[in-house]
Amino acid sequence: MYRIVRKKKLTANVTQMEIEAPLVAKKALPGQFIILRVDENGERIPLTVAGYNREEGTVKIIFQVVGSTTEMLDEKKEGEYLRDFVGPLGVATEIEGLKKVCVIGGGVGCAIALPIAEELTAAGAEVTSIIGFRNRENVILEDEFVKSSKKLILMTDDGSYGQHGNVTVPLKEMLEGGEKFDRIIAIGPLIMMKFVVAAAKPFAVPVTVSMNPIMIDGTGMCGGCRLTLVRDGKRITKFACVDGPDFNGYEVDFDEAMSRSRSYRGFEEKEREKTCRLFGLQQN
Repeated sequence: MYRIVRKKKLTANVTQMEIEAPLVAKKALPGQFIILRVDENGERIPLTVAGYNREEGTVKIIFQVVGSTTEMLDEKKEGEYLRDFVGPLGVATEIEGLKKVCVIGGGVGCAIALPIAEELTAAGAEVTSIIGFRNRENVILEDEFVKSSKKLILMTDDGSYGQHGNVTVPLKEMLEGGEKFDRIIAIGPLIMMKFVVAAAKPFAVPVTVSMNPIMIDGTGMCGGCRLTLVRDGKRITKFACVDGPDFNGYEVDFDEAMSRSRSYRGFEEKEREKTCRLFGLQQN
């Protein structure tokens, strides 16, 4: 059993938890993920490590309430326990040798981008962070990004906070203005990562994307996170949870990945509706 040490609401439907899991905290690295079960009858879900404290033995997770399991997880209180908390899993984000990096996070994907920005800064790299949200109410982790970035650009789709527009707007402006990056690391909705790759392509800047959004089981057994890479004209099948979650953005078939992810939407909505009825909650 794994104790919830701290719990904090970041927005109306995004929650941060710190879980007592010393063995996981000892080995965790940015970009990796854990698998948890809320109770003995619960499903396994993968969540990316959003931070860790090796001395305290805690691991930070940040999740958006979107389905049945995250609804049940969000009902847990400080001092209560999770049934399972396994990890770290997946391949850590490669940062060795990088001197100047643009880290881009979209929505709750910023929870994954932040520890990468922190690790890069700690390693002496110059980090420019671009974080994007729908509106002011959805903004998370702004202060943390300020501390871990030489430059922070915050975007909102409706212009209610920061600059108006999506994350590719300042990225294009910087690249067109002659800004050079060793790498761009993008984490967020699939459509956002697709357009980040498209914006960077004319400038031949290497782009790493996290395919965490398509992971379901986290072990490679279900096949739900399979994706197609196009490499040297050949189509190659990979699994986000086993081979990733990080991949070369120029190789990912985003259209196929987006099409496959939409196929689970109906099932997820029905399961969340059942859970909301169980807890007497109103769906957002």
